[in-house]
Parts: sequence; C-alpha cells; structure tokens
Amino acid sequence: MTAFEDPSSRAYARLTGALYLIIAFAGGFSILYVPGELNVAGDPAATFANIALHRGLFYAGLVGDVVMMVTEVLVSVMLYFMFRPVNATLSLAASYARLLMVAVMAAMLFFHAGSLALADGTVPLGSFSKVQRIELAGLLRHFHDAGVWIWQIFFCLHLLLLGTLVARSGLYPRVIGAGLIVGGTGYLVDSVQMFVFPDAGLLEAMKVALLLIVTLAEIGFALWLLTRGPRRVAKHSLAA
Repeated sequence: MTAFEDPSSRAYARLTGALYLIIAFAGGFSILYVPGELNVAGDPAATFANIALHRGLFYAGLVGDVVMMVTEVLVSVMLYFMFRPVNATLSLAASYARLLMVAVMAAMLFFHAGSLALADGTVPLGSFSKVQRIELAGLLRHFHDAGVWIWQIFFCLHLLLLGTLVARSGLYPRVIGAGLIVGGTGYLVDSVQMFVFPDAGLLEAMKVALLLIVTLAEIGFALWLLTRGPRRVAKHSLAA
C-alpha cells in the first residue's frame, strides 16, 4: 500500500496509469463490445432474444461495468491528489465531475435489472401480455441508454478540467492536456446529437473525430503515467 502514500511519486503515477488502462479495457468491453453484439436497433424483442441466447456475455458485460465503476472511484481520488498542488479547486471539481459520472452509471444498472426482469417474465404482471412486457422492457432499456447522454456531460467537464491541469502542471506533455480538452468535447457533442439531432451528419462526423482525439489522449496519458511518471519540476512551479 506504500504506492498510495506519495501522490508525487512515480509509483503512485504508475498505479494510476494501470488503473486507467483497466477502465479503458473494462469500459470498452461493457460499453462498446457487449451492446454491439446484443442490441438490435429498433427491435426490443430481437435484443432480448439475443440476451437470452447469450446470457453469459450479458452478465460479463455487467461485471465489466462493476469493475469499471469501482476502478473509476479509485482513479478519481488519485487524480485529485496528483493535481491538487497545481490547482486545488480545479482538481476537486474534476474529481467530483468524474464521481458524478460514476453515480449515473450505477443508476443505469437499475434499468438493466428492470428490463431483464420484464423480458424474462420474473416480474408478476398478469395484466400485461408478453408483447407488452417486451415493449415496456424496451422502454427501460431506452432509459438505460439515455443515461449515457447524461454521464457524458459530467465526463466532458472532467476531461476539460483534467486537461487544463495536465497542461498547466508541467509534469506531463501539454499535447496530452490539449487532447483531453479538445477531444473531451466529443462526449458533449455526442449527447447533444443523440438527444436533439440524431440525424445530423455533420455532428456525427465531428463527434467521431473528437472522440478519436480524446481516446488517443486518454490512452497516451495512461501509458505515460505507467511508463514515465511525472517530470521533476520545482515545487514553486506548481504553485505558480
């Protein structure tokens, strides 16, 4: 546990980077891969048929969600202590924004559980036909998916603040901070596009470009933490 004792140490940075990569892999699996394999757009019946057929993959996605959220809590706190010497207010705000993202993700699991119970028939709703249960389950899945649009707003705020801290710290390459700031807006663009302008092709292209930038920046930051750690700078530079 000594790695947790000194937020300015390379051991602390390496642990943070390793946890960051766990989030990337677990999140990529549970948020991108599993829904891509199971969801059928506009067809709740086909979606729940896929879930019934591939129940192991569905549960593995839930495990990925839990691993990601637990690790997110650790990373949120560790990033706060890493960048508190740069600007305590911005660092705390960035931590809160990331934790709020996790809270929304956790709440989304309630809709997962409700939709699955309806689709499986484990909820005693005798006045509902099977078709009605599936349609209601599909609505709960829509609520779950809408949660993504909400947590992305908090994550965008986190990335803007984190990118600012990285760029101002002198501890890490400024290009990483710029990538987090610029690319992080892709999450906000995605939320706006999916909620308000789902057919806007320009926003779709912009979103893809920005999310590619932020993905590279986040992975680059995680790898830098894991392999290099913070640069050595004078303490008065951090306080400037």
